[in-house]
Amino acid sequence: MSCPAQRCIRALKTVKADHAPPQLYTWRWKCSSAVTPRITSHYTICPRDKDPRWEGVEMERFADEADVVIVGGGPAGLSAAIRLKQLANEQEKDLRVCLVEKASQIGAHTLSGACLEPSALNELFSDWKERGLMAPTHDLVAPSLPMNNHGNYIVRLGHFVRWLGEQAEELGVEIYPGYAAAEVLFHEDGSVKGIATNDVGIAKDGSPKDVFERGMELHAKVTLFGEGCHGHLAKQLYRQFNLRENCEPQTYAIGLKEVWLIDEKKWRPGRVEHSVGWPLNRNTYGGSFLYHLNEGEPLVALGFVVGLDYTNPYLSPFREFQRWKHHPFIAKTLEGGNRIAYGARALNEGGYQCLPKVTFPGGMLIGCSPGFMNVPKIKGTHTAMKSGMLAAEAIFPKVTAKDLASETAGLHVPEYEDNLKKSWIWKELYSVRNIRPSFHNYFGLYGGMVYTGVFYWILRGKEPWTLKHAGLDSAQLRPAKECTAIEYPKPDGKLSFDLLSSVALSGTNHEGDQPPHLTLKDDSVPVANNLAIYDGPEQRFCPAGVYEYVPLETGEGMRLQINAQNCVHCKTCDIKDPSQNINWVVPEGSGGPAYNGM
Repeated sequence: MSCPAQRCIRALKTVKADHAPPQLYTWRWKCSSAVTPRITSHYTICPRDKDPRWEGVEMERFADEADVVIVGGGPAGLSAAIRLKQLANEQEKDLRVCLVEKASQIGAHTLSGACLEPSALNELFSDWKERGLMAPTHDLVAPSLPMNNHGNYIVRLGHFVRWLGEQAEELGVEIYPGYAAAEVLFHEDGSVKGIATNDVGIAKDGSPKDVFERGMELHAKVTLFGEGCHGHLAKQLYRQFNLRENCEPQTYAIGLKEVWLIDEKKWRPGRVEHSVGWPLNRNTYGGSFLYHLNEGEPLVALGFVVGLDYTNPYLSPFREFQRWKHHPFIAKTLEGGNRIAYGARALNEGGYQCLPKVTFPGGMLIGCSPGFMNVPKIKGTHTAMKSGMLAAEAIFPKVTAKDLASETAGLHVPEYEDNLKKSWIWKELYSVRNIRPSFHNYFGLYGGMVYTGVFYWILRGKEPWTLKHAGLDSAQLRPAKECTAIEYPKPDGKLSFDLLSSVALSGTNHEGDQPPHLTLKDDSVPVANNLAIYDGPEQRFCPAGVYEYVPLETGEGMRLQINAQNCVHCKTCDIKDPSQNINWVVPEGSGGPAYNGM
């Protein structure tokens, strides 16, 4: 990296480490009303140019240039980076590839089951088996589900992407963990110019600290956005380029996961178990996994997935997960064991019907950002990796061409989308396109399983119709008065646990003196709408205890309290909020969970 860039990175690291107390300011909040307590202080809601505390603050950013910039150090982003450098090395081309990742280290924000289908990995590294990464599965419990795990590999995805990061760095990719991409930059002609990393040194009240430092700009010929599910920059790009014009709204699920150390006598390395339904009712989509890891000690990874198109605002995905562990089939494995890790993340479940346009001038969407997950298989790592590789192969001849011809300043590479549609990703997602939406019927789970049995097992997705999803997940909740409250059993501290002790196992931490990154477009909406109509569903659908309603200091009425330091970056709130008033943005880099192989 160039010397100025290195100095900029060092300066930003110094600011991150400095926790000097904020200055006191007397400016009265102009973004809050006299009636509603102030919640949001983030500059995306309360502009700095209208805040006198920011007058005279230096706002110029250092800029650096690369051939390709990649946002997100997950399977898609790292596979794209690796493939680009493989091609550059093969053809002896000079190609600068920079990757930014908001986690403190590669893999620290990564969570998945995960049972890896190695098809894309075989293409990326034909010799990966000699490296002793993973152990194969040998068992399956999956009644009536279109999955076959023979030949797949149980992995801890955080460890897997860390390994991918090591391979990328060996090839010459520049990786910058701890730097969150906070802003999309545009050329004057509207094409994407690159990204800017987040500013640091801002106090919780939105004022600049003495150590305030602007983020840096990274410019590129092409920028790849691989932020993962429901990325906050991707949301901007959808609007900017109207990328969702010809597809259905994305539909999601939340996945919750734990890792346990169990009695060695119960350990079956390589065993894979899946279930659907219970303890959910027939009209709520969901299921579970339990994987016996093969790492030399008796570890199991288990989790529960709940579709976010559920209708009862009293449902708590976290408590459903805790209740599920008491099923005799699961309890017998866990009894006598110790829980050692917890985490959660949102998943794309829309599949084929919800795929947006993935190319635009200056950029591309890859991986779980647009949503290539095969929902019935409960697998998306292989498709994410392949999408990144296809993007790299489409980009490479363009960015290395001597006579670069482009109608826009940022390169538009439509060949990526064309190649996607010719690839096995497209065929795979098309064949299972009707399985998830088939659950939207009077019989719910049972009707969906019958449909899957007939039209997937027999016709393999060749039916001449395509079913539709129910619409936005945020629009599915019914008013609380129309629903029955769900009474959940108290956690026993042996198999089931409370929320805060669970979050503690995620290693989640944020700098406390910064504006909450869970921003509200209108601070009055949570009480006036969410609490009044839906009994405050955010305090139940959040898997980390970020949202809670507490009495006003006057004793009259309630207010929403946001415990941003608990956030595990799952994005569920942004997705499921019935008012669509919550906008998740990145906190200061390195903040969030500190997963170790989740």
